[in-house]
Amino acid sequence: MSLFAAIRLPREILFGKGQRHVIPTVAARLGRRALVCTDERFAATVAFAEIMAALEGASIDVLVHDRVLPDVPRDTVAVCVEVARQFAPDMVIGIGGGSCLDMAKCAALLISHGGQLQDYYGEFKVPGPTLPLIAVPTTAGTGSEVTPVAVISDPDRTMKVGISSPHLIAAAAICDPELTMTCPPGLTAIAGADALTHAIEAFTAVRRGTDPSLPQQHVFIGKSALTDHFALLAIKLLGRSLEKAYRDPDEDARADVMMGALAAGCAFGTAGTAAAHAVQYPVGALTHTAHGLGVATMLPYVMKYNRAAAAAEMTEIGLALGLDGKDRSTGEMADAAIDEIGRLFGAIGITPTLAKLGLPADKLDWTAEQALGIDRLIKNNPRPFDLAAMRGLIQAAYDGDLAACVM
Repeated sequence: MSLFAAIRLPREILFGKGQRHVIPTVAARLGRRALVCTDERFAATVAFAEIMAALEGASIDVLVHDRVLPDVPRDTVAVCVEVARQFAPDMVIGIGGGSCLDMAKCAALLISHGGQLQDYYGEFKVPGPTLPLIAVPTTAGTGSEVTPVAVISDPDRTMKVGISSPHLIAAAAICDPELTMTCPPGLTAIAGADALTHAIEAFTAVRRGTDPSLPQQHVFIGKSALTDHFALLAIKLLGRSLEKAYRDPDEDARADVMMGALAAGCAFGTAGTAAAHAVQYPVGALTHTAHGLGVATMLPYVMKYNRAAAAAEMTEIGLALGLDGKDRSTGEMADAAIDEIGRLFGAIGITPTLAKLGLPADKLDWTAEQALGIDRLIKNNPRPFDLAAMRGLIQAAYDGDLAACVM
């Protein structure tokens, strides 16, 4: 028997219009004192005020940390935790974009286990369960509400770093598409493109085999039947509604995009991502551009590079995107899927090349070296890399030459 799968998810996932109203009910099952992590923008909204009033009405004491910054600077977590320890929360509630959810994960970790964030960089460094977390996303992109990952920026390191552990998975993910209705077009595009990249990289990731110890030794273990299910759902929903959500805050389109981001998180939280994400780490460090924008810029080029090794998967991606597969060969469908991703990303304003993203021409070699060194992502890619291949991919993405990715 060769069928193998593994998946790690929150104990409870609640999705739908108005689900934010059950936050107090879910929280009351976890305790009576909640640290709430959000950012200054969302803290000023009517929706946030209503959620806080509902928590207090349920006799839950609340400490609000509303100073979460983009990319979670390392030292800001310590500031939050120092105050929170005196409050002695029973739980942490993250409300906002991916950075707010990642801050909540990091705060729960340090309150529970002490030390410094640096002690936990990498995989499986968290020694045990943390304070229970309720994750409430207000953007549709990172999937952090269901993943075992927190990403932070460390001033002592050039690139962002991650903490990956099943202990970081939220106890409950509460996803209310109404919270995304005021998300501006640019952020909708970048977050949605990030989610679509998650789904496609998870679906085209390598299969690692059936070794029973694999999920016990690694957080990300490659694609499986379960992750494929979630990835294809995400591709279908995002393919049909991301452009519409970008152009018009349509309620149904927003729900599709949020569900797509959630499903993509369910997929890549176990399967992992691959080369597009590996390249974005050094590119993001040099250009200071949004993570979702960088991975989306790279995705068509990475797909073209991987076509020789993953044409069958790309055919399924094309079908999930709604392309007509009649009278088309596997190779033709794979090319059509790549073209459709390029068309969709162009329609929502994704930067088409690394040059236009602002990557300096004299940093291409450094970018290739750094990307190749991120082994946890590169080993997930369906087609292997050496330095020459990575350098060629980055040059092609810099020039906007999709054909050069075939190599």
